[in-house]
Amino acid sequence: MSGVGGAVDEPQLYVDPPNGPVRAVALVLHGGRSRSVETVPDRSLAVLRMVPFARALRRATAGRDLAVARLIFRVRGWNGERRSPVADARWALDELTRRFPGQPIGLVGHSMGGRTALYAADHGGVRSVVLLAPWIEPGDPFRPLAGRRVLIVHGSADRTTDPRNSAALADRARSVADQVTFVDMSREGHAMLRRARQWHDLAAGFTVGALLEGAPEGSGRRPWTKVVRQALAGATLLQG
Repeated sequence: MSGVGGAVDEPQLYVDPPNGPVRAVALVLHGGRSRSVETVPDRSLAVLRMVPFARALRRATAGRDLAVARLIFRVRGWNGERRSPVADARWALDELTRRFPGQPIGLVGHSMGGRTALYAADHGGVRSVVLLAPWIEPGDPFRPLAGRRVLIVHGSADRTTDPRNSAALADRARSVADQVTFVDMSREGHAMLRRARQWHDLAAGFTVGALLEGAPEGSGRRPWTKVVRQALAGATLLQG
């Protein structure tokens, strides 16, 4: 994770509303770099990597009940103590709460987006958090996850972010969260490509189940159903 300087733009929030009333909201957060103030192109790989997750969320509810939002951060980098994307995520959460008052929100974040989701999880509207191969450092907090339902998924072959830090976060968060499940995706790397559909469906299935208290559409026909159901039931450690 590295980067160089550039101009600062505004965050962009794209919202795909359901067909009918909104009963819950999912916010998808993309990855980035450790340091960079370059603007984030709409077609950057980090942004495009999360589009299938948004589609999976939509598919899991057959286009009903769940508003699916994607946030594009102002800049590519975390940038040390500035934690640049966290302010963007909180702005997006405020906006979604304004648009859909009283509806529970689920966060789905990859890499730096997972770290951002962790820091923003204490927003009043958040009820569930999915961290995908998240960038976690030993000094990061766990208390923002208090009272939330949490799923952390990390591949054992990830060489970009450390799955051991994710597992340690899961252990610490269990003292405050409503529930925490850690899924070890054996032999998977950071890009989530080897079994991409399983990553998509795990994130969507858990989010929909946690927010809407029911199995996703068509879940009985998918091979990942057992893992999702175990996670929603509160299993602490699973193999994906």
